Amino acid sequence: MKLGKMAVFVVVFALVAPLLVGCASSLQARKVDVAQAVLVDPSILEKGTEGEALYRYKNPKVDWKKYAKVIVDPVIVYQQAAMDAETRENYQTLANNAFVFFSKELEKEVPVVTAPGPDTLRVQFAIVSAEKSGSVSNFMTTIVPVGMVLSAGKYAATGKPIGVGEITGEMRITDAATGELLVAALDKRVGGKQLKGVFTSWQDADSGLQYWAELARYRLCQFRGGADCEKVKP
Repeated sequence: MKLGKMAVFVVVFALVAPLLVGCASSLQARKVDVAQAVLVDPSILEKGTEGEALYRYKNPKVDWKKYAKVIVDPVIVYQQAAMDAETRENYQTLANNAFVFFSKELEKEVPVVTAPGPDTLRVQFAIVSAEKSGSVSNFMTTIVPVGMVLSAGKYAATGKPIGVGEITGEMRITDAATGELLVAALDKRVGGKQLKGVFTSWQDADSGLQYWAELARYRLCQFRGGADCEKVKP
C-alpha cells in the first residue's frame, strides 16, 4: 500500500516529535578535541564511557570519604583577550552563573569554604568555548513540523539539532592542601530543543553548565559512598 506525501510526513513527524519536544535541556555532543584541555595535560585524559564526560581522568588512589569541605574557584574563561566587549560580557555572565551552579550543587554534599585546609577539595572549572543559539531558527525548528523533521535529520547526522547553542567545559578537582590531582574532565554539550528559553541566546550554554554542576554533585556523592545520591536531571 502506497502512502501519500502527507501521510508519509505524518508518520515521520510522529517518530521524531518525541525527540524534539520536551526532551533534555542539553545533550552531550558526540566529540570534543582533547587538545583543548588546558587545566591538565591532555595526554592523561581517557575517553569516557556512557554517562561520563567525553574525556576524563580519575585518580585510583583517592580516599574520597575523608573529604568534608570544598572550595569552588572563580570560573575561568579562555582567550578573553581575543574577544570583543560584548562577547566577553556574555562569557563572564556564563562564568558567574557556573560559579553559582557549582557552589549550590556541591554544598548539598559538603560545606563550601573559601580557605584551603586538610580534607578539603578544590574545584576549578573553565569555559573553553561557547556558542549562542540562533533564536529564530531554534524556535522554528522546535515547534514547526517541517523544521522539527529537518532538525531531527541534522541531529541524526551530526549530533547537534538546528539552531541550538553549545558549550565546552573543563573541570579539575584537586586536594586543596597538597594540590594532588583527583579528577579531571573535558566535555561538550549542545542544546536539546527545549521550549523554555528558546528566545534566550545563551540558554543552551547555561543549561549545559547547570547539568555539569549537578553531575559534579552526583559524582561526589557516589565517590564518597552515598547511599541515596540524587541523580542528574535529564
